[in-house]
Amino acid sequence: METSNESSTTDFILLGFSNWPQLEHIISGVVFIFYLVTLVGNTTIILVSYLDTHLHTPMYFFLSNLSFLDLCYTTSIVPQMLMNLWGPKKSITYGGCVLQFFFALDLGATECLLLAVMAYDRYAAVCQPLHYTVIMHPQLCQKMVLTSWIGGLGSALLLCSLTMKLPRCGQREVDNFFCEMPALIKMACVYSKILEVVVFTLGVILLLVPLSLILISYGVITQAVMRIKSAGRWHKILNTCGSHLTVVTLFYGTTIYMYMKPQNNSTSLDEEKFLTLFYTIITPSLNPLIYTLRNKDVKSAIKRILCIKKWTGKS
Repeated sequence: METSNESSTTDFILLGFSNWPQLEHIISGVVFIFYLVTLVGNTTIILVSYLDTHLHTPMYFFLSNLSFLDLCYTTSIVPQMLMNLWGPKKSITYGGCVLQFFFALDLGATECLLLAVMAYDRYAAVCQPLHYTVIMHPQLCQKMVLTSWIGGLGSALLLCSLTMKLPRCGQREVDNFFCEMPALIKMACVYSKILEVVVFTLGVILLLVPLSLILISYGVITQAVMRIKSAGRWHKILNTCGSHLTVVTLFYGTTIYMYMKPQNNSTSLDEEKFLTLFYTIITPSLNPLIYTLRNKDVKSAIKRILCIKKWTGKS
């Protein structure tokens, strides 16, 4: 039996969408377009939130962190994926696979926690409007974001070390387009009950608990919104909260399905690949569109910045 240490000197082969060679060029084109949208959209949100003083609020501080997470998340996956789709080789070094696996886990887990933090921010804004600035002071916001990052880092270190120690018996083919945990676990020639328990436990902590807190927050928000008589404020709350709920639904729905099922689940590998494609490539590109198209503050900030640039350019 070959251990993981012995096989660490060889490259891995990312099978990706090799079962559909006729679709690889189409998929690569779609991925490239979505990646460009992710880069432009999330960078725009970060810059606008920083440059416009009207957006120096907790909500946009958290949104900027979410955009930064999405930028890093897709960048850890897409460049290697496009190289494999466009080039003759579909390999990735062992070290590259470990780094890709680690950063995807770290950033994904951090996003799970950050989305829960953003839900609490919306709760404080809607249900405690008079005390909002006192509750969500800058130091608390920074601590909440830091806690999210530390939680994601700790879970990634644990899962990455356990998964990469599994013996693979010479297996080099990763049946996915990047080094993701479910695909790496299926490469192992042994069943690890310990890993399954750890994955399930962390899944509860990082997925089910934050999602429960989000749902509770929005349950309370819904009760508060029903008592609001101002149509303008009611509409504004629905826009900001609706954007966050849309992102939560897209991200949590597919992630829970992929990571909370048992290791021996008989889900189609093809189905898993397209689900993975959705929450790793498509969702990060939709986040900035969801927040900007439904958010008048962001659109107004972009207009103000563009007008200032235009005016200074003429002068």
